[in-house]
Amino acid sequence: MVHFVGAGPGGPDLITLRGAELLKQADCVVYAGSLVNPALLGFVREGVPVYNSAHMTLEQVLEVLEQTERAGGNTVRLHTGDPCLYGAVREQMDQLDRRGIPWDVTPGVSSFCGAAAAAGAEYTLPWVSQSVIITRMAGRTPVPEGESIASLAQHGCTMVVFLSAGMLEGLSTELLKGAYTPDTPAALVYKATWPEEKVVRCTVGTLAQAGRDHHISKTALVLVGDFLSHQYQRSLLYHPGFSTEYRTGDGSAEPGGAL
Repeated sequence: MVHFVGAGPGGPDLITLRGAELLKQADCVVYAGSLVNPALLGFVREGVPVYNSAHMTLEQVLEVLEQTERAGGNTVRLHTGDPCLYGAVREQMDQLDRRGIPWDVTPGVSSFCGAAAAAGAEYTLPWVSQSVIITRMAGRTPVPEGESIASLAQHGCTMVVFLSAGMLEGLSTELLKGAYTPDTPAALVYKATWPEEKVVRCTVGTLAQAGRDHHISKTALVLVGDFLSHQYQRSLLYHPGFSTEYRTGDGSAEPGGAL
């Protein structure tokens, strides 16, 4: 069968235990070479064929998967981060269904999680933002009507922008059409969890200049929102005055004070 495996955000020790075990047992590996850390191929047994899908079409990938299946082997289709985000996996799954080839999915740590870790940030801060928009700029691949950056920016919540580090000037312009201002905090996170990881803090108004100054034009996520500032209020969850199913509040000051 075919195992779709999330490789994680980059650090080879951030693949799941299940994913690592599947790589060790694989009879064939097809990996997204443009983004997956090649160090992960160290889990693969010597002599097992390994294909870099960055140089392949969907049809060529499917041919390899089908050949391995006919030979009675298991293939790991190794995708960056988690396969459910910008992984182009649905088209592969549908084609495998048509061919009668079984498959399953092993989730991975997405780069948007790795980026938050690198920035030391929490996307969902009380009284700041309780929603996260994961999106991308329209480029050669369009986005559906109603999902433009300018439209989504109306919400003013936490935004994580994939696949857009090469369009920072346009991204900044589109963000400013929404609820963000030139002073809204932002960050460029380059290769989160890789050895060469870099976090560049800036604002929506200085995004493009930050990219130029630090030579970042690809393999980076753009984080946008007030969650990157130092202003927020304490969570109710652990406040001594807040009662829960497990704990009775002590009647102290009303929760929600600023930190």
